[in-house]
Amino acid sequence: MPLNDVLWTRPVTVRLQCGLERTFTSVYDALDFLENEWPLGHGERHQRAVKTCRGALNRVIAPLIAREAFMAACVEAGMPAVVAPWQVQATRRPARPTRVAALR
Repeated sequence: MPLNDVLWTRPVTVRLQCGLERTFTSVYDALDFLENEWPLGHGERHQRAVKTCRGALNRVIAPLIAREAFMAACVEAGMPAVVAPWQVQATRRPARPTRVAALR
């Protein structure tokens, strides 16, 4: 992961044309896929996604906009994007203090 990478708050899972699923957690992951592994046929949404991902890495465009553009490009290419569910972290209640009986 490059130093200027921008992580998404929610990863995006894409069902590739071969049937496998791949999860993208950052703008750089998505841009690398768009530029180096994209299937044939670069449509308008693909071009927009590349542009917005580059802008997000340069801190000019919000990462959420790049994420939405990436998802739209995936849908355009026939690879449905499925938003991964929120990772719910288990929270523990603090232990109740034990009561100490007062000495008489």
